[in-house]
Amino acid sequence: MSETPSDWESSKGIAKAVLHDRPTRRKWLGRLLLLTLAWLSLGLWVIDSWLEAEVWRFVFWWAACGFLAIVLLVSALYDSLAVIREERGKR
Repeated sequence: MSETPSDWESSKGIAKAVLHDRPTRRKWLGRLLLLTLAWLSLGLWVIDSWLEAEVWRFVFWWAACGFLAIVLLVSALYDSLAVIREERGKR
């Protein structure tokens, strides 16, 4: 199952709209923050005994949590740099 060029172009268009529109970008940042906090909370309080039963579960779970946190930090950094660029462009 391969993607057609139109699928690729529409995906690029959606990504471009999200990255260049401040309110949309902030909505996605909020959703990513909630997902990261939910993932962290789930691992800390809900399934902690299940994670402790196997070392690999523990490692994979917290690696995924770390990955989400890094993606969130990079997205926030992009947002702050984009806001600086937008504000400088207004001058």
